[in-house]
Amino acid sequence: MIKIFLLLFAISSASFSQEINVNLKNELKLILLKDQGFRELLDGGISDERKQELLKELSITENDFLENERYLFQKNDSLNLVEVERIIKEYGYPGKSLVGEPENEAAWFVIQHSDKIEVYFPLIKKAGEEDEIGMTKVAMMEDRMLMYRGEAQIYGTQGKGIFKVKNPTKQDDVLYIIWPIKDPENVDELRKAVGFNSTVEEYAKRLGIEYKVYTIEEVNQLLPK
Repeated sequence: MIKIFLLLFAISSASFSQEINVNLKNELKLILLKDQGFRELLDGGISDERKQELLKELSITENDFLENERYLFQKNDSLNLVEVERIIKEYGYPGKSLVGEPENEAAWFVIQHSDKIEVYFPLIKKAGEEDEIGMTKVAMMEDRMLMYRGEAQIYGTQGKGIFKVKNPTKQDDVLYIIWPIKDPENVDELRKAVGFNSTVEEYAKRLGIEYKVYTIEEVNQLLPK
């Protein structure tokens, strides 16, 4: 009986491993590295050792990055989007059952950083409902989509810098806020329901933003005339 169980377990494990598309997993691993790596370099605040590690992994020199950082950043995002759209066309959303974790988040990151959120959000939502990607990611994309529309978000995941003058020249010229929330009184319950383990106030603090409830109308009034 034990031998039969071990045999069945081995067959089951082999079947599961065969479900993972290793080539696609590796492709998405590189896409994820490029998406997050360039942002880590641009954000700064990393050790020189980590910086050199990223430059090596991204196959660029420090001088090239310093001289062309914005161009390289935008070019990388564009190329990543082309690849992700090709992958989606062939496989659908490349989720957990196809490429494992964390590569199941690679396509999400690329779309989240693109102008194609409206196009792909239904696919992302379906992937979340089928446990191919975490529902917190679905919530973050939905919030960003609503913010881009100029509407109130649901889960309080999106912050924004509001220019207080037309041509800001110093830090005080920008007000960083959590974008208006549709139901601020119940937002923490909504966050918890999709898997967030922090309140919106705690989340804002991690972003370096002092949390304050705004309406869309109040935000519009903050904009420079």
